[in-house]
Amino acid sequence: MGDNFKMVAKTLFGFEDLLAKELRNLGAIDVKKGVRNVSFYGDIGFMYKANLCLRTAIKILKPIKRFKVRNEQDLYDQIYRIAWSKYMNSSDTLAVDATVFSTKFTHSKFIALKSKDAIVDKFRNTKGERPNVDLDYPDLRINVHIQQHDCTISLDSSGQSLHKRGYRSSTNIAPINEVLAAGLVMLSGWDGQCDLLDPMCGSGTLAIEAAMIACNIPANINRKEFGFEKWPNFDEELYNKIEESCLNKIREFHHQIVCYDKAPSAMRKARENVRNANLADYISVEHEDFFKTEKTNEGPLHILFNPPYGERLPVDVNMFYQQIGDTLKKGYANTNAWFITSNMEGLKAVGLRPSRKIKLLNGKLESRLVKYEMYEGSKKAKKQ
Repeated sequence: MGDNFKMVAKTLFGFEDLLAKELRNLGAIDVKKGVRNVSFYGDIGFMYKANLCLRTAIKILKPIKRFKVRNEQDLYDQIYRIAWSKYMNSSDTLAVDATVFSTKFTHSKFIALKSKDAIVDKFRNTKGERPNVDLDYPDLRINVHIQQHDCTISLDSSGQSLHKRGYRSSTNIAPINEVLAAGLVMLSGWDGQCDLLDPMCGSGTLAIEAAMIACNIPANINRKEFGFEKWPNFDEELYNKIEESCLNKIREFHHQIVCYDKAPSAMRKARENVRNANLADYISVEHEDFFKTEKTNEGPLHILFNPPYGERLPVDVNMFYQQIGDTLKKGYANTNAWFITSNMEGLKAVGLRPSRKIKLLNGKLESRLVKYEMYEGSKKAKKQ
């Protein structure tokens, strides 16, 4: 495979299929799904492209070493043996993240610390000076993954998590993670071929991700930097070429994306984020209480939203969800309505039968993405 090497893209639970499909569409080789991750092969240019374009990836890791590990000393010795000077200088800064699924090793913070010690000691003993730790903006971010006795050491090519797209300067109380938002748009099957409404838009994230999908704008074009930009072998010219070719694939979008929120503060935030993402031409943010609205356009409408769960935002859940059902029934014929919730009681109160239910996690909360098909008249008439 020439200059191709193995990489692992991490994602959220339930998004593995979406990410695998994205990777294949981008041109990845030998794509294999895991749990919350997808492995693949590509070259250095593809690594840049994956970070720039993937909507459902949280991190792109480049494994550099695999070994069996029996105890902490073992871990230290194996990491010490790696030729770290290939990847960083003693004057650089580093951060180590650890993920541990093992009966033998249980404390990920301790594993991260032990790994960091091994790298720092190696530099001190061979170069006479040691790199410092910088948890926020390190020159090199290293990932240690232990599954029972198997340990994988990877370089983190993304740096900060890829859900930090760079357009969101302001959020409200319970903002939705950008990767989760993009995945919801994709799972709902929206492809920019009709109007879209987010009736409870909060900071506008769902609408922004939807517009970027409709226009084929690279997901992470607004980010300040990626981890790989600080690597010794970073090829700036190649990166610029790839960025330019991705930008050339942007397309026009001929429908409307509308956001409602009844809180003026949320509207202000949503508008600001839409401006930061350079999408004000495509998204309008309006001050509306969804429960007092009805469908304004002819033709099909795609509704997608993230209503309050009663977790961080106080609402009378049953009444609130009943109003969602009533509003859809009365005012929104000829629409596909999707929303995500972790409130299973609330879901019963909607009073409509979902045609689809997809199990997801929103942070730590087990959630459902549900779809309601709202017909003109009754469903029975539609069938006849």
